[in-house]
Amino acid sequence: MTTIPDCRLYLITPPQLPENFADQLKAALDSGDIAAVQLRLKDTPDLTLQKTIERLRPIVQSRDVAFLLNDRPDLAVKHGCDGAHVGQTDMPIPQARKILGGLTLGVTCHNSLHLAMEAGEAGADYVAFGAFFPTATKAPPEMADIATLKSWAEIMEIPCVAIGGITAANCAPLVQAGAEFLAVVGAVWNHPEGPAAGVRALLKAIAAAAPA
Repeated sequence: MTTIPDCRLYLITPPQLPENFADQLKAALDSGDIAAVQLRLKDTPDLTLQKTIERLRPIVQSRDVAFLLNDRPDLAVKHGCDGAHVGQTDMPIPQARKILGGLTLGVTCHNSLHLAMEAGEAGADYVAFGAFFPTATKAPPEMADIATLKSWAEIMEIPCVAIGGITAANCAPLVQAGAEFLAVVGAVWNHPEGPAAGVRALLKAIAAAAPA
């Protein structure tokens, strides 16, 4: 029986997908334990986004990894995704919950326990705190405090995701604070030795930081 670690990896796709991204994705997924992949393509026409979902979703789901869509619960349901992730300004959480039905709903909560509690009450399956470190992917409204993550993990049962500039070198405090998932972008897709090496480095760091 395989033991699922307390903290797992959650991959978010890069802002622009290279032509060989499907191969990069396969390499990353085949290099170690990954809980989920979120397709995050901002300002992309619906037709392009839908074609991308249909191309990448089977790759992810065939490896028993959850495939989540950023911002668009409607397209997540339409195209067989496992759920969606919404920000505070994307769609009211109750509306997203209604659209998704029993599928997974994740909600961005920045550095706010209050927002996270509201999300939980509205039906979120997980909440995401961040950014914890500087990131080139998006500019957060504020940086997140590890104390926020730790407080949530200690008092709430809804899983929490840590996001924002996370690397193998800096992830240990987040693991030790109780994050159930580490959401990463650049540390995998921009790794100098390729995505598979990026995943392996992060998994090694998570294992080393995990409480005995």
